[in-house]
Amino acid sequence: MLAAQASLVESGCDLARATLARGGLIATAGNGGSAAEALHLAEELVGRYERNRAPLRAVCLCADPTAMSCIANDFGFEQVFARPAAAVLRNDDLLVLFSTSGNSENLLAAARAARAQGAKVLGILGKGGGKLLPLCDLAVVVGGSDSAMIQEAHQIIMHAVCEACDQLAPTTI
Repeated sequence: MLAAQASLVESGCDLARATLARGGLIATAGNGGSAAEALHLAEELVGRYERNRAPLRAVCLCADPTAMSCIANDFGFEQVFARPAAAVLRNDDLLVLFSTSGNSENLLAAARAARAQGAKVLGILGKGGGKLLPLCDLAVVVGGSDSAMIQEAHQIIMHAVCEACDQLAPTTI
């Protein structure tokens, strides 16, 4: 399933590592199970993956339910990730979007907002990539139609990104 995507996974890891190495921020987002993957990536970067090290700059755009409900109420659910993306992302940053379909309007809006800020977009996608695919600077598209299997593959990709970034910061006690 992922063997054919090995070079794209490696390129995604390189993009994330380069973003952090130059002082950029990695923001993440997704819906449902993909939101869990997005949260998992951000917490591994800020907290720790396999070793105690300085925290890496990352934030999950779906981690604040008060902001999401405020934005959904006042601007519509399509804007729940776009508004925070516009607020926090800048030229040296990266938005990582997890989606099994690539067709969620809120992720499409987030990708557009990130690009408008000059940030790059990494899509970790499934089912052909959907409408999100052309909005990504780089995308790893997992084949198949089973959302659970796609999300399992996404977790492997997410851990590869963590592994790639883990060595950036000095070890701490």
